[in-house]
Amino acid sequence: MNELIALTGTVVGTYLWRALGVSFSGRINTDSEIFVWVTCVTYAMVAGLVFRIMLLPVGMLAELSLEIRLFASAAGIAVMIWPHKRLGGLVPGLLVGCLIIFVAGLSA
Repeated sequence: MNELIALTGTVVGTYLWRALGVSFSGRINTDSEIFVWVTCVTYAMVAGLVFRIMLLPVGMLAELSLEIRLFASAAGIAVMIWPHKRLGGLVPGLLVGCLIIFVAGLSA
């Protein structure tokens, strides 16, 4: 019975906010001050989570040294901002960072 209550609460909470988002999406001005503030807070939260994962990892990532994790991040970011159209970008940067972590994990 507790599982049913938890599932119902989760579904109602999720779809209530989705319905509100759909109903308000046409009236939201993306250039407004509140929207800019929400965007900044969202980016700050994501950056904080990334730094937490890098500095205080759990699981298999914790077995790698901080230097390897920072090197993989720096290499991935460098590829992401690379000005070449075919070699730079989000997906190649993620692939480079993940491959460095993967190869380092194999040798650890």
